[in-house]
Amino acid sequence: MKLSVVIPVYNEKPTLETLVKRVLAVKISKEVILVDDASTDGSQEIIRQLAKKHKFKTFFHRHNQGKGMAIRTGIKAAQGDYVIIQDADLEYDPQDYFKLLKPIKESKAEVVYGSRFTGEHRNMFFWHWVANQFLTLITNILYNTTLSDMETCYKVFPTRLLQSIKLNCRRFEFEPEVTAKILRQGVRIYEVPISYAGREYSEGKKIAWPDGLVALWTLIRYRLLP
Repeated sequence: MKLSVVIPVYNEKPTLETLVKRVLAVKISKEVILVDDASTDGSQEIIRQLAKKHKFKTFFHRHNQGKGMAIRTGIKAAQGDYVIIQDADLEYDPQDYFKLLKPIKESKAEVVYGSRFTGEHRNMFFWHWVANQFLTLITNILYNTTLSDMETCYKVFPTRLLQSIKLNCRRFEFEPEVTAKILRQGVRIYEVPISYAGREYSEGKKIAWPDGLVALWTLIRYRLLP
């Protein structure tokens, strides 16, 4: 089994190199796909330096288009058996790949999500927690499921399945869109606990409350429309 690790990057210079080292340290057959979304802080130079040392696939958007577009670029390039999305910060621990892949290897699941709320974690902002819980609840109501963390970054999909889905996301609405479209296909999502160390706004956290409204509309839209 080969894993395609898609890493969207936008102004992640302080953490990018450390994150990539952590990904490489995971003893799993994998390809690393780095997609820079027009960073202005030197992240592009780091990516080029890393690509010289390792056989990475690298892509550079000429203009900032949003995290969702960066993920879509990475998904198109994936050639592994499964795809996982990996944020370029240090909130998620790549050593959790083993937990995420275990149900797949045991033929218990096709799609696996890592839940931040059932594993050990550094607490996130209260209102972020409220928004996450609310959006997950709406997902469960609209799509008749029982997820605990719809907005998690750590999602593992069969590459063939993910590449067959037409995605329209541009910013942070990848999570609700892909979840909605997976569930509409009748695919049940398996959850495992993961560790999580949420970062502060001073450390570069980018998501804000308007993104929550977009996520809500995305869930409703894909429940009601094709």
